[in-house]
Amino acid sequence: MEQQNINSVVIVGGGTAGWMTAAALSRVLGGKVRITLVESEDIGTVGVGESTIPMIKLFNTVLGIDEDEFMRETQATFKLGIEFRDWGRIGDSYMHGFGIFGQDLATLPFYQYWLRMHQAGKAPDIEHYSINRMAAKANKFMRADRSHGNSPLRDIVHAFHLDAGLYARYLRKYSEANGVRRIEGKVVDTLLRGSDGHVEAVRMENGDLVGGDLFIDCSGFRGLLIEQALHTGFEDWGHWLPCDRAYAVPCELAGGDLAPYTRATARPAGWQWRIGLQHRTGNGHVYSSKHMSDDEAAGILMSNLDGRALAEPKLLRFATGKRKKVWNKNVVAVGLSSGFMEPLESTSIHLIQSTIARLLTFFPDKGFQAADIAEFNRQCDFEVERIRDFLILHYHATERDDTPFWDYCRTMEIPDTLRAKLDLYRSRGRIVRVDNELFAEVGWLQVLHGQRVQAAGHHPLADLLDEKEITEYLGDIASVVGSCVNQMPSHAAYIAARCASR
Repeated sequence: MEQQNINSVVIVGGGTAGWMTAAALSRVLGGKVRITLVESEDIGTVGVGESTIPMIKLFNTVLGIDEDEFMRETQATFKLGIEFRDWGRIGDSYMHGFGIFGQDLATLPFYQYWLRMHQAGKAPDIEHYSINRMAAKANKFMRADRSHGNSPLRDIVHAFHLDAGLYARYLRKYSEANGVRRIEGKVVDTLLRGSDGHVEAVRMENGDLVGGDLFIDCSGFRGLLIEQALHTGFEDWGHWLPCDRAYAVPCELAGGDLAPYTRATARPAGWQWRIGLQHRTGNGHVYSSKHMSDDEAAGILMSNLDGRALAEPKLLRFATGKRKKVWNKNVVAVGLSSGFMEPLESTSIHLIQSTIARLLTFFPDKGFQAADIAEFNRQCDFEVERIRDFLILHYHATERDDTPFWDYCRTMEIPDTLRAKLDLYRSRGRIVRVDNELFAEVGWLQVLHGQRVQAAGHHPLADLLDEKEITEYLGDIASVVGSCVNQMPSHAAYIAARCASR
């Protein structure tokens, strides 16, 4: 049988999701498939996804983007991790840093030897064995340098804080240079094919029809195609992640060093983010409307800014959860149209990226094979469910009972998959990464330890080495990490020398 390949792709919606999709498809498909993006300047984007995780570097590399140019164009700063304040208890502070911890010894991961000594009161906090965490604490930064042999300086892992609006504009310019056609205007209707219910075309406000073979829904929370046209359905996770609103506001940069990390501070019914860019600081307050009024939430945000507010706070309403199918018929949802995970661990832009990569892996012909679509959806579900569990951990693993919100989170029922993770860790400090889920063992360890989840013991094989050997091993790593951090320039100086915005 002759295979009929896709000739045209229509992307409905711009913003970060739309233009990331357009840029990637235009790069990979190399002009062999017609790509059209429709968007309206009158429809705003959420525009608060300003904190990323390291996988975005791969996306930019595939596009052939120069990192310094990208940072100048998006007013970006570097990110080594996320600092969490007041989550386990009021007054607590810890960081989820990117990258590795220590160096593995013998048959076990590093953290098991640290856990043995820490439980005995003979090792400091885990942060002393992480170049990312110690550098972030000192407001220092440099890119990983492979010329340093076995030094921690070659293990630095970074992501970015960026202006999402500027990133979308940057990718639009890139996409249009690669042949993507942009149509300005509002979509007012969706035409479905009578034979199979696939989307045939979208009708614009001026009456024009834009047809295609494959449609990408980047229309945000509305889900213009995936939900309004195809009625795919939504799985709500609000009982596990009860925050359903956020206020966002930019403010002037505060004085002092530019922090190479995101800050997430727990509040009475949610949490507040702080993200420093080159030209401003992004702030937001994520909260549960069942536990706090909008006025109170706005007041908390505005009274906890580091500088003068540059706008009025913008209210966002959302439901945490996922679309029942990310790919339905000939429509693939990318970004907020596929579901929403609150920005606690900066996964929004990553989920756009991973959906695009998965689409390219299962890129269809006009037959839209059911087996391909089913596997695509299974992988999407697995990824977002494991991210969900990681986010729930932050809320559930707390000793706080000072407000009804935290009391609910601390005592709520949790998914069986998360319960299994907690049971395994509480037993002998074991952390198992399943099927290459997004967050690795060291990510789970940092949140578990940072929020006071205690392991009853450690891996028995950690006792095969004598205490003196492990003590020297840990001490050497901490000493080398400290020496490396002392050699690093400040984050602000590094940006000024290489990638400061003009």
